Amino acid sequence: MGQTRSHGHHGHGHGHHHHHDNVYLTSTNKNDAGVRITRIGLFSNLFMAIAKGAGGYAFNSQSMVADAWHSLTDLASDVLTLATVSWSLRAPTEAFPQGFGKVESLGSLGVSSMLLVGGLLMCVGSCETLYAHAFLEGEAARAVLEGGHGHGHGHSHGHGHHHHGHGAGVPSLHAAWLAAGTVAIKEWLYHATMKVARERKSSVLASNAVHHRVDSLTGIVALLAILGANLLKDAPWLDPVGGLFISLLVIRAGLSNTIAALYELADRSIDDEVRESVSKHASKALEALSDGVGKDVDLRDVSGVKSGQNYLVDLELAVPSLWTVEEVRRVEEAVRARVGEKVRGVRRLRVRFVPKEAALPERFDEFIRGDVSARSSPEPEEEGEGNGHDHHHDHEHEHEHRKEK
Repeated sequence: MGQTRSHGHHGHGHGHHHHHDNVYLTSTNKNDAGVRITRIGLFSNLFMAIAKGAGGYAFNSQSMVADAWHSLTDLASDVLTLATVSWSLRAPTEAFPQGFGKVESLGSLGVSSMLLVGGLLMCVGSCETLYAHAFLEGEAARAVLEGGHGHGHGHSHGHGHHHHGHGAGVPSLHAAWLAAGTVAIKEWLYHATMKVARERKSSVLASNAVHHRVDSLTGIVALLAILGANLLKDAPWLDPVGGLFISLLVIRAGLSNTIAALYELADRSIDDEVRESVSKHASKALEALSDGVGKDVDLRDVSGVKSGQNYLVDLELAVPSLWTVEEVRRVEEAVRARVGEKVRGVRRLRVRFVPKEAALPERFDEFIRGDVSARSSPEPEEEGEGNGHDHHHDHEHEHEHRKEK
């Protein structure tokens, strides 16, 4: 296809996987097995996050509360996707010419940073409890374990009345039943989702299934921590150790989601997978053009940004310099129709045509250089305009005259 520009590799973090989830999450086809198991997973995650949070608080288990936050990390992204999908699909307006995709990016930043802060506070709470178990004795240890330090973030407060005969800081054995129940549900979800994934050969559903298995493993960590704290002699420190381990997972997920949202808001380039898909279908659109005119067109460049659910894509096509506007318009419409139909999430496709015979233009040449920008001169509009009858300019002069008087 002639000359093309090369691109560096763009990494993508945790947030990338949610682009895939959306295929099943936002589908309205409730009879589809993949959509059904994804919805079941979403609702069971919501139910278990609430149950683990309430149970962890009631049964005095830091591991259980941390596990509830861990369930929230993926759940929050999925709920946000469902909540903002109608915004993402709204048509652009005069005020918002790029569409409304960034609404999801803003929401994602808020939710993921909230989860990150939650994970950090839990980590601090678990560390305080471990410190009390390891280095403090008597009343000082009891004061920390019973929430004497008000910043223990909701899992140390008022634990004195939940001890049920155990020593200070030991979780109730009832929490173990709850942990075991959530592990069983998660394992069922893993196997049910993986079954559909294998039937469909779907990497999307397989990724969802792996997430259920990870959640199940954190549930096992919580279960072992609670059982160990109850059944082993002098081992109440096991529960905060479990809480610390799970809180680190929450921090990791929250941090990577926060970074992904910030990259999106800062208009980082689309990832290589999307770029290759756009390039492949644009090339096929050119091949499919009648009269073989597509053979005269070179795809020089594919770039773009992610905006929530949407991709805003720019193509550069090199065409013979003698082509008419009608000819390039026909090529543009064919490429836009094919890419829009085949590449999920592409909401805008803008095409720039350059003459094929000319040298390859400099990268980002459409940006105006800093040394020729109007901003480099304090009053550039005066140049060649006589008295400068600009409304804003006149207003400034009038203001200055008043000050002189």
